[in-house]
Amino acid sequence: MTNTASSTRALTDDGLELIERPEDIPAFRSEAEERAYWETHTVGNGMLQRLRPAREVDPRLPPPRLASSSVTIRLNADVLHRLRRLAAQRGIGYQTLLKQFVIERLHQEEQSTTAG
Repeated sequence: MTNTASSTRALTDDGLELIERPEDIPAFRSEAEERAYWETHTVGNGMLQRLRPAREVDPRLPPPRLASSSVTIRLNADVLHRLRRLAAQRGIGYQTLLKQFVIERLHQEEQSTTAG
């Protein structure tokens, strides 16, 4: 980080102006204006160190999601069509419905294993 001689503004080695206080960030009239601003500015370490986790700021926020992994399975066209149709009736995506089915069935299997 370097300071310019002609100004008290701190600049990064890349020439971006460092922002150290939230009050120094202007209100933007559009996303384009905000994008242009952040192309020439960046958040400084002082501001980063003062940031708190979002749930500390607003405990009403949902907890972070657990990481998930992608899985590839092959379904015949008829099964996929039926799954998509049922998901559409429920107003959810077919992959979400498939995930719900797997979780429900897994729970059933675990219950039957522990009961027997």
